[in-house]
Amino acid sequence: MRTYGQYCPIARGAEIFAERWTPLIIRNLHLGCDTFGEILQGAPGLSHTLLAQRLRQLERLGIVEVTPKAQGRGHRYLLTTSGEDLFEVCRTLGEWGARWLEIAPENLDPYVALWSMCNALRPERLPKSRVVVRLDFTGFRPHERYWLLLEHGEAEICKTYPGVDEDLFITADAEAFVKWHAGQLSWAEATRGSRIQLHGPSWLVSAFPTWNGRSKFAHIKPADAAGISR
Repeated sequence: MRTYGQYCPIARGAEIFAERWTPLIIRNLHLGCDTFGEILQGAPGLSHTLLAQRLRQLERLGIVEVTPKAQGRGHRYLLTTSGEDLFEVCRTLGEWGARWLEIAPENLDPYVALWSMCNALRPERLPKSRVVVRLDFTGFRPHERYWLLLEHGEAEICKTYPGVDEDLFITADAEAFVKWHAGQLSWAEATRGSRIQLHGPSWLVSAFPTWNGRSKFAHIKPADAAGISR
């Protein structure tokens, strides 16, 4: 590992935290992703090899605890006390980013917003029976299609047709969907001008937006919207 060669705790902490992908791995672990596959699913673009390398490093530093699964092959990954403290750095960075950085076109990955939404669903508001939602995203990026499976209070994202009947069909402009989840648009604003369209039973159409727990930073207003000068 390259170091700054300084005793300063900012420099020493940055040597760990500023490694590419490390903050996202810490974020995913804090959200409850405790298997290799779950961590990887929430970090599109991260390779298996690099994730394994980062997890070994974080374990060596006492930030992540690795234990065998109680059943089956593989391991579980959990943040230690040190790791939870490090997540507070992630939280502060996220608050700063939500306040001062605009969501640019290159940030409009609907899969990440959908994944984040699944990690913030309100279980008490989910349907009791199985529901399959097809989502078609348009906008700056090429057309993307995903399926959201809801059953027993849990959610799963499928990138290929799951082979079961679809109950709700959603066509969404990626920017509107991402900014709605991020808290920068209300549901009324996001659906204005047919930017998000829902087709299916009326009870599902009206229920869908209530499932969303929104981003952990949805309560933070961007500096421009809050009237704060840069």
